[in-house]
Amino acid sequence: QVQLVESGGGLVQAGGSLRLSCAASVTIFRSNVMGWYRQAPGKQREFVARCTPGSTNYADSVKGRFTISCDSTKNTVSMQMNSLKPEDAATYYCLVQLLGSTYWGKGTLVSVSS
Repeated sequence: QVQLVESGGGLVQAGGSLRLSCAASVTIFRSNVMGWYRQAPGKQREFVARCTPGSTNYADSVKGRFTISCDSTKNTVSMQMNSLKPEDAATYYCLVQLLGSTYWGKGTLVSVSS
């Protein structure tokens, strides 16, 4: 069974930074997709960033502020979040697409005070 454990969430002031990390319980290959989604209260879960073979993709709302990094040697995906805004506040979920299935972590809460 694939397990994903996120860490690094917390409370930060607007303009501050946080780094999220996610560790997978299984071997992740470069061919697998890893990434982050987020869900704010009362809103749908939305795409934030992902690593695909040979590239990274970002939602327009976070381009230039967030940086995702996927390490297949350590089975981890991290995301550096800079210049945080109140609208970035949400629960952030790690995901992995592996062998045709998508696996989700339980989420880590990011709060941003204005």
